[in-house]
Amino acid sequence: MKRQRTKKRPAEDGAEGRDSFFWWEEDVLVVNILGKPAASRDAIGKPKGRQLQVSVTEAPRFGRATDHMVRFLAGEFGVAPHAITVVFGCFNVNKQLRIKAPAKLPGVFR
Repeated sequence: MKRQRTKKRPAEDGAEGRDSFFWWEEDVLVVNILGKPAASRDAIGKPKGRQLQVSVTEAPRFGRATDHMVRFLAGEFGVAPHAITVVFGCFNVNKQLRIKAPAKLPGVFR
């Protein structure tokens, strides 16, 4: 029995056509993250599909790894931690962050 192909619906969040793990919305950088808690060191890794791998040393308990990731990334982007908003994924490895007016960009974003 053959399957019928369905039409691809456009993404509701406006993400249609985005092949990258990040994009800009005016002065806000939006980043999709694949987190790795309890790692041996804090590090920004390589893109994996439409997500950027980010490792942190904090254990995944009660959102502490996400809080630690936000503080780590704040230093990497040259912003205060309150300039980074977790859109979703506070208790999950799949996250989306919004970074308001980053002062610098890590090498993987160039």
